[in-house]
Amino acid sequence: MAQRISRAKQKIKAAGARFAPPPPDERDARLRAVLHVLYLIFNEGYTASGGPDLQHADLTAEAIRLTRGLHRLLPGDGEVAGLLALMLLTDARRAARSGPGGALVPLAEQDRTRWDRAAIAEGTTLITDALTWSPPGPYQLQAAIAAVHAEAEHADDTDWRQILALYRVLSHLAPNPMVTLNEAVALAMVDGPRAGLDLLAGLDGDERVAGHHRLAAVRAHLLERAGDPAAARAEYRRAARATTSRPEQRYLQARIAGLAHGGED
Repeated sequence: MAQRISRAKQKIKAAGARFAPPPPDERDARLRAVLHVLYLIFNEGYTASGGPDLQHADLTAEAIRLTRGLHRLLPGDGEVAGLLALMLLTDARRAARSGPGGALVPLAEQDRTRWDRAAIAEGTTLITDALTWSPPGPYQLQAAIAAVHAEAEHADDTDWRQILALYRVLSHLAPNPMVTLNEAVALAMVDGPRAGLDLLAGLDGDERVAGHHRLAAVRAHLLERAGDPAAARAEYRRAARATTSRPEQRYLQARIAGLAHGGED
């Protein structure tokens, strides 16, 4: 993990070095590359890909700091504003994402009074403003989705129809298996778990995600909601074997233990 963090910090420094204005014909491609690096660094900090810790606040803080700097340099770029908004709205949940002993707390079960309301207000203002003057891009759409989640005082108040509509636009604009995965969750909340499972089935042949623990975990959750505990247990086991994050493993194992036995482990 120490080596992974060191490599990520090197990427941050490299990204910072690329903030100098490039030649006009290279600007857009280089800017998108910088945004992608910052996005990946933030994600690694927010949900560590492996090891004993769920998150690394130093990485998320540094990604936010650098994105703020980029936004100051390019205040008229909607995707820069969108990425900063996305980071702020997502990181606002950090304190509520883990419980005693670092246990993972899923979004629906988080104590929303622990969310950072100042960060939510800043992120919501950023994305609301950006969408008034900039054509929506992938980071702006993800930030808009995060803002809809942040608007809900309780999980049951979440406007899933609006979230589903935003994911469908995002899926059209920037097709990606992880987008489809999240769209399936939103679809399940609107039309029921079987609709979500049907959408997930299309990912089974996609090599980019077929063996990913998140696909198995989402399928397990939807199977559990659909009333098929034996199949859900099997998918939770598959997800627990595939992830190298110990907090995620513990959470998935707890889900398995909480279901009625569908066979021997």
